[in-house]
Formats: sequence, C-alpha cells, structure tokens
Amino acid sequence: MSENGGKGKVLAIVTNYGVEQDELLVPLGHLRERGVRVDVAALKKDDIETLVGDKDPGTSVSPELTLDDVDPAGYDLLLVPGGTLNADTLRLQGPACDIVRAFTTSGRPVAAICHGPWMLVETDNVKGKRLTSYASLRTDVRNAGGDWVDEPVVTDESGGWKLITSRDPGDLDPFLKEIDAALAG
Repeated sequence: MSENGGKGKVLAIVTNYGVEQDELLVPLGHLRERGVRVDVAALKKDDIETLVGDKDPGTSVSPELTLDDVDPAGYDLLLVPGGTLNADTLRLQGPACDIVRAFTTSGRPVAAICHGPWMLVETDNVKGKRLTSYASLRTDVRNAGGDWVDEPVVTDESGGWKLITSRDPGDLDPFLKEIDAALAG
C-alpha cells in the first residue's frame, strides 16, 4: 500500500503511561514480522509504561516520535490501542485528536481496540458507524451516534473511511486479521 514494498506504514498513538500491554505490543510484533513499518508516537519521548489489566506493570516501550512530531500524511493506517488510563488521557490531547481527524477526513483506515474507540467518540467520528469496544464505552458510543455491537471485531467502511474495532486483548487475532486485510488494500 505504501513504500515498504506494498506492506504499508502504520502509526500507533499512545500516552506514556497506561496503554494495555498486549494491545500495543502484539500488533507491533505482528506487523513488524510482516515487514510493515510501525512508528509509535507518544506524548513525550520518554519510555511508554504499559500496564496489564489496567493495573499491573508491563513492558516498557520506546516511542519513535512524539504526537507533536507526527505527519499523519505519511501513514496508511492508524492504530489506537486501549488501556483505560491511556485512552482517557489520549482523547484530551489536541495533537492526538488532530491525527485521528487527519486519517478519517482523508479516507485512511483507523483500527481501535478496547478503550481506543474513545478517540473516535471524542473526535465526533462514530456517528452512523457500526463498531465495538470495551463494554463500558457502549453508552458513550451510542450517545455519539454510533451503533455499538458486542462482537470480537467489527469493520465499517461507511462514511468514506474504514474503521476496525475490537473489544479487548482476547480479540487480537481477528483484529489483526482485519488490519492485515486493510493494509493489503
């Protein structure tokens, strides 16, 4: 789809504390093993402290760049991992919201898992979309005009852009399959 021999270039956006470990590390490993370039952008260049189950310390990850340094035009797909603390903080960051809007308005896919869809609610991008998320976001999604469903993975191509969503780390396999399909074009 882009420069890496058609394999694509993915941007993952996170905060420096609270991202759910497997929702970041599993997609990173999966995509990089397939030759996809994945850049992780965080609030600061400091290490990203992941959590397991929103409470236990996980693996630290170094970001490639900050949210302020991102040029969204250089990426084929946006990945928004969850983690309650991560997603709640991320949706309050202007640069993160601008990145999401850059993808949706240009018609490029967004993949969000667990609490990650809060970014789509915050940026007013769920109206008319069918999606899933962690169950506690159901009311927020519905109040924002989205059609929330309880399924492992949901892909919605309405509105001129593709949205891929999943509920939690237990849904990573079907989530990654849909991301692979989106990158394959």
